[in-house]
Amino acid sequence: MFGKKNKSHWTKSKNPDSKRYKLDMAAHLNGMPLKCVTEKINYVDEVIGKSGSITVRDGELILYSSMDVVFRCDVLSMSAWELMSLDGVVITAPDLEHGGVERTVIAHYTYWRPVEN
Repeated sequence: MFGKKNKSHWTKSKNPDSKRYKLDMAAHLNGMPLKCVTEKINYVDEVIGKSGSITVRDGELILYSSMDVVFRCDVLSMSAWELMSLDGVVITAPDLEHGGVERTVIAHYTYWRPVEN
């Protein structure tokens, strides 16, 4: 009746700087279809890509949009959090695709996905 339960199933890391949180977030985002990707440049949100997806490969998070890689970062060096509406994610990290410059991009999902328990 009171057998062991797998703690990792019902507890998630709440520390956004922890390795476990970053890996869980990357797994959650993997395969997510995108409507568009924006970046705030000079206090204005500019669209840097339309229709694409988020992929995790070899420890890197890759945003494909407009048939190009618009952002690529190491999963363990990123800071990521979902928008309150759950229709997108904000990612800040050094962009390996563009010379390691730290960028903050917002990836807007094609459709809303409910919160996983």
